[in-house]
Amino acid sequence: MLVGVALKREHTAWSQEDSLDELEQLAIAADANVIGRLTQQVATRSFTYMGKGKIEELKVLRRSVPFDTVIADDELSPNQQRNLERAFDDEVKVIDRTALILDVFARHARTREGRVQVELAQAQYLLPRLAGQWSHLERLGGGIGTRGPGETQIETDRRMVNNHIVSLKAELERIRRQRAQHRQQRSRSGIHVVSLVGYTNAGKSSLLNALTDANVIARDQPFSTLDPVTRRVRLPNGKWMVLTDTVGFIQKLPTTLVAAFRATLEELDEADLLLHVVDITHNNASDQIEVVEKILEELEVDQKPRILVMNKVDLLGPGVETGLLSDALGPPSVLTSAQTGLGLDTLLAMIQETIESPSDEPEVDLKAQTV
Repeated sequence: MLVGVALKREHTAWSQEDSLDELEQLAIAADANVIGRLTQQVATRSFTYMGKGKIEELKVLRRSVPFDTVIADDELSPNQQRNLERAFDDEVKVIDRTALILDVFARHARTREGRVQVELAQAQYLLPRLAGQWSHLERLGGGIGTRGPGETQIETDRRMVNNHIVSLKAELERIRRQRAQHRQQRSRSGIHVVSLVGYTNAGKSSLLNALTDANVIARDQPFSTLDPVTRRVRLPNGKWMVLTDTVGFIQKLPTTLVAAFRATLEELDEADLLLHVVDITHNNASDQIEVVEKILEELEVDQKPRILVMNKVDLLGPGVETGLLSDALGPPSVLTSAQTGLGLDTLLAMIQETIESPSDEPEVDLKAQTV
């Protein structure tokens, strides 16, 4: 059962239904069977996340439509999560959006680097929630012989998790140094680096496959590929560039994930050009662009040259031509289809023009190629 709580005075570009639609896609990617959803608007979020009336509504609903898990569309505090489980007499598991994303990430991580990054994010997420794991000791009663062992066990677990976090960070630091060495080698060779960025499921992996024959797994679901992939691409002038795919972004992206994937996201800092891939057919395409641009700003790479790649144009139907676009979105844009190859030659020409003269704005002949 999906649940979402919106603050009445909070104004966001995403509607509750749109956000829950995305949450449902994440749940399906985690092999969950979604049977329903419930929303609520409140003045302030309570210690149980949802109001008492909505919780009772969920209890009644569970009698006719049994469910064993509640997924919240926000990151819950440890107390909110535990209080919700208590409200269901511990018969229902409660997880939040962050835990769900971590589960999807864990399923799709293939390389050692990807697994370490996910494991670090999971450990950082678990640490403040350890106290709830030992709440069963409260039922034994207070006094000598009950409180002490419980606190000792909690501290032991915290120490173990903290040590594990330190170990994982050390391993990621070694990976970061290795990546830095590779980047230095590429820099000395004079090969330009171009990075794919974008909202999850925008078609970045499909575009990488179309341009490089990388054979990266590409599915119509969030975070189908997680591990970074780097391939060479020949430009129209015969020179080579390096194209790197990165982890997709999503709204309400947990800060623990950004921190854990620092080694991967550093590729963006070293890139000469960013290709911001957008699913042009998505109802929230403009909102997704805004989410990605905000994250790029937080990563301090928003000043890098960018090309907006409006992908999946083949799904718009027949009669749509590809070419350069002139709009108010900022960077130059191009319509493409990774599935049919439409617009890829135009994209490569734009990439070549941009990286060959990075100090100048690419000249766009809008009279020759427009939609």
